[in-house]
Amino acid sequence: MRIREELDLAWRAEFPILSECTYLISNSLGAMPRRARSKLAEYANEWETKGVTAWDAWLLLARETADAIGSLFGARPGETVLQQNVSIAEQILISCLDFSGPRTGVVYSDLEFPTVHYAWQQQARNGARIRIVKSADGVNVDSQALCDAIDERTLAVPISHVLFRSSSIQDVKPIVEKAHRVGAFVFLDAYQSIGSVPFDVRELGVDACLGGCLKWMCGGPGTVFLWVDPRAYERLSPAMVGWFSHRRPFDFDMSELALADDGWRYQGGTPNPAAYYAALAGLEIIQQVGLGAIRERHIELTSYAVERALELGLRVNSPLEAARRGGHVTVDFPGSAAACAELLRRGFMVDHRPNAGIRIAPHFYNTRDEVAAVFAELRSIIG
Repeated sequence: MRIREELDLAWRAEFPILSECTYLISNSLGAMPRRARSKLAEYANEWETKGVTAWDAWLLLARETADAIGSLFGARPGETVLQQNVSIAEQILISCLDFSGPRTGVVYSDLEFPTVHYAWQQQARNGARIRIVKSADGVNVDSQALCDAIDERTLAVPISHVLFRSSSIQDVKPIVEKAHRVGAFVFLDAYQSIGSVPFDVRELGVDACLGGCLKWMCGGPGTVFLWVDPRAYERLSPAMVGWFSHRRPFDFDMSELALADDGWRYQGGTPNPAAYYAALAGLEIIQQVGLGAIRERHIELTSYAVERALELGLRVNSPLEAARRGGHVTVDFPGSAAACAELLRRGFMVDHRPNAGIRIAPHFYNTRDEVAAVFAELRSIIG
């Protein structure tokens, strides 16, 4: 364990903000790698010196970045595309569906991220029948209850792999099994697991997966991935498209839309190369450290956080069992929102979510001492 910790902490110098504060919020925004600045300078130099001809390299970069991210969760080359944010990626998936027939049901839990809820709720105007399964404890989703809500009229089941409030890992396989048995699609939001909890889309059996580099991947905003199982391409044909969805975008052919044979059918509009340069900075490090090692470190540090929280008598709104917990721990108590604001003022980077509490998210580059320090600070604030 000591050797593993030394290997992880050797990366600290790569993240300048770690010398300025106690950074425990990588589930919201990963620390910026030092190399991101030089990566962004590469983008600026290409734009400055190559002008429009830089697009040859930028389009290749879009594919290479997407493939590199996809390789982390079992996607094959050409299957993953990049979008600006999950709201857009979710809408692309929604555009593949037809709510005019007898199958109109959409089933998900009340612990999903709000943007997912908003996007699907708006489809009620198009005939969608939304069914929200309530969590009994505000921490976990009862997989059986979710499965029970899925029936022959269900069209789609959008779920999170790791819940953003509680860090609870959702049991995906039985949900997929039930959904597929009745002919429904499962769309997996892996934003809180990519770079933290290893997974394989083919092993899970989901029809589509989306997430991004903003959080545990330390890649900054603007790089979200979207993967659709190629076996579902014909059944999930997008209506939300753009010129890069075309098999031959530079033919500028307006006679028909011949969708790309690979994942680029879901690409839509012009890619954002500046974001991909930044994303590569974090992606390189995540690949070098290794997802297995990161998961091991997260289990160690979040388990330590749970111990400290329970010693202080705080309510832990995350699973106590490490195997069921993602990369962060949520703690709550009366006045937790104000306490979070005070922690931020004192240089402890955490955040607060309503109906949850303070989220504490150590990454592989954090230390046990930093985890201990944030709880010591909480003790002094609570009094």
